[in-house]
Amino acid sequence: MPSDAPISPRRRAIALHSAAGDGILAALAFGPEERPVDLVFAHANGFNAMTYRQLLAPLGTAGWHVLAIDQRGHGLSQLAADPDPASHSWLRYRDDLLGLFEALGGPPRVLAGHSMGGTASVLAAASLQARGAAVPALVLLDPVLVPVGPEESGDVDLVSPAHSPLVRGALRRNDRFDSPEAALASYLGRGAFKTWPPTLIEDYLRDGLQPAEDGGWRLRCAPAWEAANFMRPHRSSLAGALPTLAAPLRVLRAEIESTCTWQQWPPQARVQTVPGSTHFLPMEFADTARAALQEALAGER
Repeated sequence: MPSDAPISPRRRAIALHSAAGDGILAALAFGPEERPVDLVFAHANGFNAMTYRQLLAPLGTAGWHVLAIDQRGHGLSQLAADPDPASHSWLRYRDDLLGLFEALGGPPRVLAGHSMGGTASVLAAASLQARGAAVPALVLLDPVLVPVGPEESGDVDLVSPAHSPLVRGALRRNDRFDSPEAALASYLGRGAFKTWPPTLIEDYLRDGLQPAEDGGWRLRCAPAWEAANFMRPHRSSLAGALPTLAAPLRVLRAEIESTCTWQQWPPQARVQTVPGSTHFLPMEFADTARAALQEALAGER
């Protein structure tokens, strides 16, 4: 199947009861809806489920039931997203995944994510394991997994804008456009999108933009929320969670400027560096990423 085939996923609005706050979780579903959900996929900071349509749609065509979610503060989800870094952490995304599993009647067979979505998936899997619940197989696409230094303590570390170009870039991001076409033109071949095919940027903008009250269009993921995610990544509990995870674990990490520098993997982990890839490897090497998801779904270890 060509990766740019015009596939329209089913839209779902799931009532979510989460420790991070109740609301409506938006999601895209691929594949036979009569099956239990086989795969839950969580996106990277600033993006949305539709961004990964071309990665995930062929899995649905192959007969798997795939659910890609809009995480809190992103896409079409209607969930409170206070960007105050003093109260925010990625544990919100973990709690939302756990709430989703309750809504689905249990966790999927495979839990996967890109970047921040991969980290949230690890946190959710660790919580399931601590409860003695079934733990999905994990597929992580250049997750944000950075070892915690000995000087760091507490559950969450605050990253100062002065020390992070990611935070500064998010806070400066233009979130107003005259039209979707103008937004597309501003992204083509530039910044984080310079390695993306144009059709993938179009998918991102399809659910990444909304009409502005004063005319034009604006980003659904507010720059302040994106910046808060860069300022408040959850790190320290991963030191205990990752090495003890018993579930099958597949990690694809970028060769160029990867956000995954973790070393203390459990013995069953399969960690692969994808040659020539950047942090956006699901967009650049969709066939490789999809093959890893397919293997996990098929139970191939």
